[in-house]
Amino acid sequence: MTAELEPPDAGAGDERHRLTVMGGLAALSLDAMASVAYGPESIVLVLAAAGAYGLGFTLPVTVAIAVLLAVLVASYRQVIAAFPDGGGSYAVAKAHLGRRTALTAAASLVIDYVLNVAVSVTAGVAALTSAVPGLYDDRVWLCLGVLALVTAVNLRGIAESARWFMVPTAVFVLSILAIVVVGLFRDAPVSTEAAAGHASVLAGNATAVGALLLLKAFAAGCSALTGVEAVANAVPSFRTPRVKRAQHTEVALGALLGVMLTGLAVLIGRFHLQPVEGVTVLAQLADASLGHGVGFFVVQFSTVVLLGLAANTSFGGLPVLMDLLARDNHLPHVFALRADRQVHRHGVLFLAVVSAGLLVGSGGDVNSLVPLFSIGVFVGFTICQVGMVRHWFRGRPDGWRWKALLNGFGALLTGVATLVVTGTKFTEGAWGIVVALPLLVVLFEAIHRSYARIGERLELGRVPGAVTRRRSLVLVPVTAITRLTRDGLSAALSLGDEVLAVTVVHERAQAEALRRDWELWQPGVPLVEIPDDHRRLGRPIADFVNELGAEHAYDRLTVLIPEVEPAHWWERPLQNRRGVVIDRALRRHTDAVVCRLRMRM
Repeated sequence: MTAELEPPDAGAGDERHRLTVMGGLAALSLDAMASVAYGPESIVLVLAAAGAYGLGFTLPVTVAIAVLLAVLVASYRQVIAAFPDGGGSYAVAKAHLGRRTALTAAASLVIDYVLNVAVSVTAGVAALTSAVPGLYDDRVWLCLGVLALVTAVNLRGIAESARWFMVPTAVFVLSILAIVVVGLFRDAPVSTEAAAGHASVLAGNATAVGALLLLKAFAAGCSALTGVEAVANAVPSFRTPRVKRAQHTEVALGALLGVMLTGLAVLIGRFHLQPVEGVTVLAQLADASLGHGVGFFVVQFSTVVLLGLAANTSFGGLPVLMDLLARDNHLPHVFALRADRQVHRHGVLFLAVVSAGLLVGSGGDVNSLVPLFSIGVFVGFTICQVGMVRHWFRGRPDGWRWKALLNGFGALLTGVATLVVTGTKFTEGAWGIVVALPLLVVLFEAIHRSYARIGERLELGRVPGAVTRRRSLVLVPVTAITRLTRDGLSAALSLGDEVLAVTVVHERAQAEALRRDWELWQPGVPLVEIPDDHRRLGRPIADFVNELGAEHAYDRLTVLIPEVEPAHWWERPLQNRRGVVIDRALRRHTDAVVCRLRMRM
């Protein structure tokens, strides 16, 4: 019965612009899939400190990560069913752990999504510049170019982006599976050309492998699990039945990722691979399994493309999360608006702008961003698992004890990983995440309080008093007698009890000419002249409005500003911008209601 739940807007929008299972894998799993390129390498680099003996623990550590992956997939499959409106750990914590904890989960996800974009783009460009060193000095511009491409595709809709990214995703997955399958039939590496001439980073004499080293390797390898939560966050983006499609996507993602990670770990031990400077572990495995030919370069090229496009996971998940936060009054309501093609345009643009700032600030250097990566998502993982334990204890459905035990075990694993990652990378930049998390929560709370004050003033949720007629005066600024003046006065007569046309006088001859034409026209509206010797426009009108307000003769003062709306964008610079000047002065210095009447040319 739970699987039939649908979000409130299930019938709204065009289903063509929503995701299928294959589309969900392409649009929301790129982050997780691309982590295969650096997850196993992170494990190997940590274990290399213990020499060849340490590398023997690559498979056990990877199996532990695969077990955690299975726990997370099972957990998020239940999260999808219990919270079909999306939101993942934020929705779970909001329902079972309180608002403050929910906001902490949301803040951690926001940070992770932004960092994922920056890390994915810089890692993709780093792979490209490794192949073409001449592009190294232009890496920042390359990063911004890739970001602009991904943003543009996502502004066309998440389903559209899925179609664009389906082929690169399929090529990458098939390439990794080919490495694993072919490598299992080889007794020795078919080629070591990729690593030839590169210095090994393997420690020479170290043999001891302690618990701390294994924990560090486990925590480093857990970077491969970032992106697992994206499907649960973006459930409303799927086609009907949303819950079933999202669950199938989550399971497919977990299965593919688990097989690839475990398979690559087996090959690392089988080929006795050693990490070397300047060549990735994945490149060595491709060389060993497929040889240094077409297959090797297909793997490298698909890795570059997928790393560059892995940012798409964030563009699928973060805008939906921001939509939920906006609905709960923790973010500006503009983030809850959807454009055509079911696009959360403001969320997409926000993510693009903040990510661009990170790319520029880091100089396109992936190593300065990686230490910050994965901490935020593991905070979200842990909060989500704890929340699901409370979910089972409160509902107590059939088999709830085993489900609660599963989530409790997952919370223990992700909690340990969070502490280890934060502790080992604190001085490398993780302190920034520790500071940013509470600051984001404070920001969410401040926005919520602001909306509460606005709601109190608007008397939201209460029946207002009786509707009464109020005496009102409408002022219309004019500079000449035109069709625009006529339309403005006509609109003003329909809005207020009395209407006054006002003009700021700078030159006597000009004022006399306007007065003479006004008397000949006889519009039935008095013209008030406001003298000003400083050739100002907005402030004299604002002072006149305040003088009228001080008389308390009217319940409401309205200023109606007639303006021309150009037919073409290139005509906008031709406008005189008088309306903008008057509007700014009135809003800054008066309490009058300001209306801008735009006449389309």
